[in-house]
Amino acid sequence: MNPTEKDILKALSTVEEPDLKKDLVTLNMIKDVHIEGYKIGFTVVLTTPACPLKELIKRNCTVAIHQHIGDEYEVQIKLTAEVTSTRSGASELLKKVKNIIAISSGKGGVGKSTVTSNLAVALARSGAKVGLIDADISGPSIPTMFGVEHEQPAMVKGADKDYIVPITKFGVELISIGLLIPADKAVVWRGPMASSALRQFISDVMWGDLDYLLIDMPPGTGDIHLTLVQTLPVTGAVIVTTPQKVALTDAQKGLSMFTQPQINVPILGVVENMAYFTPEELPDNKYYIFGKDGGKTFAEKNNVPYLGEIPLVQNIRESGDAGTPVVLQNLVVAQAFEQLASNLARQVAIRNANASQTQKVDIVV
Repeated sequence: MNPTEKDILKALSTVEEPDLKKDLVTLNMIKDVHIEGYKIGFTVVLTTPACPLKELIKRNCTVAIHQHIGDEYEVQIKLTAEVTSTRSGASELLKKVKNIIAISSGKGGVGKSTVTSNLAVALARSGAKVGLIDADISGPSIPTMFGVEHEQPAMVKGADKDYIVPITKFGVELISIGLLIPADKAVVWRGPMASSALRQFISDVMWGDLDYLLIDMPPGTGDIHLTLVQTLPVTGAVIVTTPQKVALTDAQKGLSMFTQPQINVPILGVVENMAYFTPEELPDNKYYIFGKDGGKTFAEKNNVPYLGEIPLVQNIRESGDAGTPVVLQNLVVAQAFEQLASNLARQVAIRNANASQTQKVDIVV
């Protein structure tokens, strides 16, 4: 007698989602079960298209069917994804955005914008819908890194007001003050003006349906950071650092700002940029010119995830200057950013499964 859908679901209830530690049926990740002779098919709905464990989950499902139903059945598995969120209907602003992620650093010069750009493109290439706000008002670099510094966003009339249309490049929706002023003009604004620009990027831009909205924060811990957490419930923050002591000291301040009780934004992980230097002519050599494992040790000390390391290589700089993020190229360093994006998406899914919505900060003393 052929198995029923109930039999299939019972078999798949023995398969655990490795990160969420619950079975796929309980998590409602199994859809469209169908049986046709000796063929069993179903869809597994992953928590992100960038899921690094998709092949493991697929293999475990096949093993479960063969063990509990029979080896003679051919298993046909379709993988799709529905990015999780804790923000559904929770905020008047950015209702169509599932996850808001602040990319931060304690000090400038650690490559935060480079990391943000490549993370955004890597997530988009995995199939996610991604947006990027360049919140570094006085030193916007995202337009250059995407090669759009001479483009200007369009304006459209909405039901209640005019909206800015973000520029889309490499599958990422972008907005930056660098797209609204001449590229050679300095932005000399006091804190309240910069904070007002960020609020405009949040409320006056016509963002589409996004799985992830990355916000490239300015260095330090200032007005822009407070404006963000007072305006939006942020899913989590990523801390970018380099291995040397001076960068780690400032990274600690940045992390502490997000985790203090009155702000309480979850830390999704730490990225160690410029972890080692590899010359193009000696691709197997690693020179730890800024120190070794500083970011990894920093993550362990603070009991937060370590998302990975990015080497210091010439291609990253050249690609950023040329306006084509290095993750678009078939290079080893591109794989490092792809793995970084997978790890970030994984931590977002874990955070959404285990923690409630981050609350906006009403008052910061």
